[in-house]
Amino acid sequence: MGAAIRRPLSEMFAGSGLPDDPWVLHFHCFLIRDAADRLTLVDTGIGGTDSPASTWAPVPGTLAGELAAAGVAPADIGTVILTHLHSDHASGAVADGRPAFENARYVVQKADLDAAKGPVLDDVVTVIKGQLHVVEGDAEVAPGVRVRHTPGHTPGHQIARAGELAMTGDLVLHPVQLDDPSVPYLYDDDQDAAVRSRTEVLAALRAERAILATGHFSEPFLRL
Repeated sequence: MGAAIRRPLSEMFAGSGLPDDPWVLHFHCFLIRDAADRLTLVDTGIGGTDSPASTWAPVPGTLAGELAAAGVAPADIGTVILTHLHSDHASGAVADGRPAFENARYVVQKADLDAAKGPVLDDVVTVIKGQLHVVEGDAEVAPGVRVRHTPGHTPGHQIARAGELAMTGDLVLHPVQLDDPSVPYLYDDDQDAAVRSRTEVLAALRAERAILATGHFSEPFLRL
């Protein structure tokens, strides 16, 4: 799914040399099934028609249908990792005023939880409060699945790792940042911290030749 953000790319990514074209933003979530058939979902997308993302994103999201097409019921998922508490990554954590994944632990960094406010706090965090798994820093949150704290885009932004796959949330918003991690994004909470996280993490992932699973690229998977 894609939505054109009607602000020039050159404004969203200052100093990038990108043209003044609108940015077509895609929304991706990732499902991991391990050898023991345990399921972990990374991010939950834009949610339903009444979600916190409905003021700007093309709701409803398609996550429920995509899971069904993969033969997965919401109750089958044991862990949900929210890379950060922005409406386009966390809104699908709830449905009809209840946790969308009733048997899951929702993994959130404490720094993001402390900073949560507005509709995401009221309509998402409050609803899933009883199922939160709050972490501080790097941690293994499911067998073979780790999170790494990568602050900058938000105070508690985190990426998820499973083997050679790195699910990067909004660590990288546009391919231009792969070539030049110092290119800032307009809506990073702390642009300097985001540049530091992006530069350090991408260098490590490139050394591994890891596979990136990106939140907003048109093609979500690429090997560095």
